[in-house]
Amino acid sequence: MDIPVNSIRPGALTVSELNHQVRHLLEVSFLQAWVVGELSSFSRPGSGHWYFTLKDAKCQVRCAMFKGFNQRIREIPKEGDQVRIRGKVSLYENRGDYQIIVEHMEPAGLGALQQAFEELKFKLQTEGLFDAARKKPVPAVPRHIGVVTSPTGAAIHDILTVLARRFPSIPVTVYPTVVQGASAATEIVAAIHRAERHGRADVLIIGRGGGSLEDLWCFNDESVARAIASCPLPTVSAVGHEVDFTIADFVADLRAPTPSAAAEKLSPDQHDWLRHLEGQQARLVQSLQTTLRRLGNQLGHLGARLRDPRRELMEKAQRLDELDSRLIAVIRSRLSREQTQLEHLGNRLAMQSPARQLGLNQTRLGQVSEQLHSSMKRLLAHKSERLSHISQSLNVVSPLATLDRGYAIVQTASQSVIRNAAELKPGDTLTAQLARGSVEATVTRIHSGSPDLAPIRGSD
Repeated sequence: MDIPVNSIRPGALTVSELNHQVRHLLEVSFLQAWVVGELSSFSRPGSGHWYFTLKDAKCQVRCAMFKGFNQRIREIPKEGDQVRIRGKVSLYENRGDYQIIVEHMEPAGLGALQQAFEELKFKLQTEGLFDAARKKPVPAVPRHIGVVTSPTGAAIHDILTVLARRFPSIPVTVYPTVVQGASAATEIVAAIHRAERHGRADVLIIGRGGGSLEDLWCFNDESVARAIASCPLPTVSAVGHEVDFTIADFVADLRAPTPSAAAEKLSPDQHDWLRHLEGQQARLVQSLQTTLRRLGNQLGHLGARLRDPRRELMEKAQRLDELDSRLIAVIRSRLSREQTQLEHLGNRLAMQSPARQLGLNQTRLGQVSEQLHSSMKRLLAHKSERLSHISQSLNVVSPLATLDRGYAIVQTASQSVIRNAAELKPGDTLTAQLARGSVEATVTRIHSGSPDLAPIRGSD
């Protein structure tokens, strides 16, 4: 630690500087100390502060316990009492006396309870019940607050008073329990479970007002600690006064030094909210006014650019009349062209009229029919003449003409024409085809050579 050096006399300190620095060293080195000893030289001046000496068989140390702390002590100690104190080591600079500023005092016989407290604290801390990672966040503005405490104690009165002053709209449900005595731990656990089943509150305050270590001991019970640790609701421990620490404080999600402080931590100040809302309202009004001014300027600018709608309407009406006239002219021109084209198409259609075409075709048909008739007559005459000529030519070469001259066509039974007598033998049956009819004969004799031919005469 740096020790400042007097600027007037380098290398030397004044007594005040020395005592001030010693006091600072003591207070930094001993943030808090527990000391056991016998009470002596005890005095209570009119200021309400206590001054005494704590000693053992070999040494002693001066102590001071100021009014704000000694008021919590129920029974005023007396000379010779064995006490256990907790405080800060300091120095009374005016006299250079080393002393302890006492914040808590209890009879030395309570050492066994303190030992049990430390053992349970170590056990639960080892299990991780004090870890910050498992602590649930407490709602900034609770919808409903549950309180596990005595319904007749000072704690609930302090909580309700603070809530009524700061934020009276938050509803509160009290889960009554005794907070002192042999059955207190069991009833506190049951009250916590009732709050869980009820499901109405979204944060739970567990606590009571100040008292001695024995009075607060139920909040050092292991069952209470485990019930708080396993509670699904965010929990706030508010046991005793600011200097009082219990196992519940370490297990809970949030520690409040007093029940009143718990209510303050869980409730926003309605006056702060009102001031905040008023500030928001002022900023909103200012923003709206700025926006309205900007829109007003913009509207004025646009209004200056906006033309008189009546003039615009007159121009549009004039334009409409002009377009109407042009449309009528276009329609008339189009109708005239269409009329001319229609007449032209009518004339073409008349030229292509089926009645006219039928008349023309009938005339043409009559002419073609006469031509066809004349052509057919000429063709038939020509064909008849040619047929007669051909018939005459055929008659010249026709076998029938030969047969008419008395000849015959001789055939075997298989209708083969006989041209050579050698092809026959006696007994063959022959058929002779005459010009009119036929004759069957049987070969009796065959003459070879070329005899004179004579026509064969036969009957039909």
